[in-house]
Amino acid sequence: MYCPSCGLEEKQSNQFCRACGSNLNVVRLAVARPDSITQSAAAARDEIGRAIAFKIREAKSSGELATVAEDVLPEIEKFLESPEEKRLRRVRKGTVAASIGLSATIAFAVVASIVDEDFLILAGLGVVTLFIGLSLVINGLLFTVPKKVLSDKSPDARSQRELDAAKSATNELVLPEPNDIFSSVTEQTTQHLKEKQPAPRG
Repeated sequence: MYCPSCGLEEKQSNQFCRACGSNLNVVRLAVARPDSITQSAAAARDEIGRAIAFKIREAKSSGELATVAEDVLPEIEKFLESPEEKRLRRVRKGTVAASIGLSATIAFAVVASIVDEDFLILAGLGVVTLFIGLSLVINGLLFTVPKKVLSDKSPDARSQRELDAAKSATNELVLPEPNDIFSSVTEQTTQHLKEKQPAPRG
């Protein structure tokens, strides 16, 4: 889980963020309890599953079952796919379109050079198809990438990560000096005040 204030990754179940002190229990409760959109999406998926099962049971012939399998199921798969799967599908479609455009351009350019120059117009259409396919690929790769990591803009989180890395790099247990160990808050405050007192004049 990540702190919503500073972006520090909290691997332990602390109540407060180690870097900025934000209350993390609120975030844990929000993550544990799905929101209404998530609940409605889960309910919709269940309902779609029941409807498909009913349609399959209702199919009386192999032709009707083939219609359900060929027409309905691919559309439902598109509806239920994750954003990453949608992105990959776009990239695949773009790759296919770019390949068709490139091959059409080459084929019509060769035919135009051998037979008739009027085929260059068709080669131009192949170039258009090539660029459409390339734009789909670029869109899928660069512009529809889902964000998986929160950006870290907090110096507190960075310094906390450095401290964590330093602790994990050394396996030695560092104990405080005996002078720094106090049995209560009162003793610690008293010691702190003694250190801050000015030297007596004399």
